[in-house]
Amino acid sequence: MIKKKSLWNYCGLLGVAAFLSYTAAVVFSPLAYPGYDWMAQAVSDLSASNAPSLRLWNQLSSLYNVCTLVCAMMVCVGIQGKKNRLLRVGIYLFTIMEWVSAVGFGMFPLSDSGYAGTFQDKMHIFSTVIVVLLSIVSLVLIIIAGAKDKSCRSYGIFAAIALGVMMVGAMGMNIVPKNYFGVVERFSVFAATGYNAVLGIELYRMKF
Repeated sequence: MIKKKSLWNYCGLLGVAAFLSYTAAVVFSPLAYPGYDWMAQAVSDLSASNAPSLRLWNQLSSLYNVCTLVCAMMVCVGIQGKKNRLLRVGIYLFTIMEWVSAVGFGMFPLSDSGYAGTFQDKMHIFSTVIVVLLSIVSLVLIIIAGAKDKSCRSYGIFAAIALGVMMVGAMGMNIVPKNYFGVVERFSVFAATGYNAVLGIELYRMKF
């Protein structure tokens, strides 16, 4: 007999919805930004305070923050008492990272494309640093948990993929010519969003 999915399980699909919403914003917002070069410019330029694409970005990404946070919180609740402690701590830190990202970037978007050096821009960079550090620490813990416990193996494998993609982006931004900055930067920004979708799928598959 196949057990019916609970509300908790279906909340996991919000992670997939968040990923699709973010992807739509990244792909289609440049249509409202004349002269935007996705290969050279950062994704954050599309949501800068004075960006011509800001309105379209907000429309297309409207599901992103809400679905991301609800999904991550439901994963935290759903995993209580399950798997091992190291995995749970990793997921909690990943969720904190999602909150820092939503609040930090929401409060302090770039004031202009690129970096204008204002207080708002400095806080945006500070938020980015915190998000990156929390992402790395949380993913490393999840990878270790997956290596130690077979029941956490799928979490660890996808965390390793996400961390690898993130590192490719981080290193690439310091290596490739400026004309290709936007290409490698997208590796980093999609790594965390993609892993949140993975956590959502794991929640959807979880037995309660």
